[in-house]
Amino acid sequence: MSNIVLKAENISKQYRLGQLGTGTISHDLNRAWAKLRGKEDPYLKVGDANDRSKSGGSDYVWSLKDINFEVKQGEVLGIIGKNGAGKSTLLKILSQVTTPTTGKVMAKGRIASLLEVGTGFHPDLSGRENIFLNGAILGMSKSEIKSKLDEIIEFSGVAKYLDTPVKRYSSGMTVRLGFAIAAHLEPEILIVDEVLAVGDQEFQDKCIGKMKNVSNSGRTVLFVSHNLGAVQNLCGTCLYLKNGKILESGITSKVIESYLGENRNVQLTGEIPNDFHRQYGTKEAYFRKILIKDLQNNTIDRLAFSQPFKIVLEVEVLKELKNVMININLGTTLGQPILYAVEKEKIGYVSKDLPLGKHKIEVTFDLKLLPGNYSFTLGLNYLANGTTIDWVENVCFIAVDKIGYNKNENYPWDSVHGYIEPETKWIYK
Repeated sequence: MSNIVLKAENISKQYRLGQLGTGTISHDLNRAWAKLRGKEDPYLKVGDANDRSKSGGSDYVWSLKDINFEVKQGEVLGIIGKNGAGKSTLLKILSQVTTPTTGKVMAKGRIASLLEVGTGFHPDLSGRENIFLNGAILGMSKSEIKSKLDEIIEFSGVAKYLDTPVKRYSSGMTVRLGFAIAAHLEPEILIVDEVLAVGDQEFQDKCIGKMKNVSNSGRTVLFVSHNLGAVQNLCGTCLYLKNGKILESGITSKVIESYLGENRNVQLTGEIPNDFHRQYGTKEAYFRKILIKDLQNNTIDRLAFSQPFKIVLEVEVLKELKNVMININLGTTLGQPILYAVEKEKIGYVSKDLPLGKHKIEVTFDLKLLPGNYSFTLGLNYLANGTTIDWVENVCFIAVDKIGYNKNENYPWDSVHGYIEPETKWIYK
């Protein structure tokens, strides 16, 4: 057990809806009186599960309930789940930003956390001053911080603005500096939330590489992300949180498969729940349904090799939209993008005006997908400035078989290299 560096025992976190703390003096007195008599906190017996899709009968909600796990030295643990599953609350408890209602956390060594953009930064201090401030918070001496200063500056890419107050930084610059500090000041445990989504692809790749290096040097990483490809690539083990509880834990590939299996329930009805992986939206419209159909209008979840198909969408518009476009993104089930489909004419992209109400859209695809498993992500945005109205990730899945749609056109090999077989013209001279 000596190589266990982080352990959570029966962690639960309760909040009172709409209140700070317990909410009333009477509740505080009731808790104190129960504690004085050696009794259980009376408010631990009440409360609803953290399911945002249902209205509960209690003023209390369990953001986390009975969380137990261990992390070994040098291990990279992924934490996945829908928005509101309790991931960030768990990381705040592990980082000692907030305390659990019940249970305890045991950790060996220093913990560095990057939970939100700007976490731990003093906005009026410069980037350079915040590096020393964060190092001091981690318990490092000034000379230790100085020895890492050049590496931090180079990795963050904000050298030009190092002596500028961080309140003038963009969100991308802030997260670059924050990650560089957290990763380079050599904590025994590094905790990283979804903030990497703020950075560009080049910086995300650098961060993934750095976290691998941190793990290889014997330190421990906890990584929360909706990017399942990054989780698969980086993490050996994984936790799947749902409604504040651990639904499954273990080998990352198996946990991700279970997580995606939950999402596949959308395909039974085509209905897209309100809380289904929606990000960035303006709330002016929502994707409500998605179905995959063959050309005979049958709902399907499997395709033969080179079989054409169509996507049927329903969009509910709550505020009249002008000059908008829908895009359908096809990717692997781990989130690796393959193609981006939008309506186009010779002059460019086509935009539409959508009045209030529900709209049905059919999009026909005629492309040769190679055998494998794929997912669809839906986007609705303004053409002029790109502002996203609704974005739903990995909302629907399709499997492609080796058996050909046309006679004698089966896929010929057991190994598949790539995803799409394009139409090409070959000339030998």
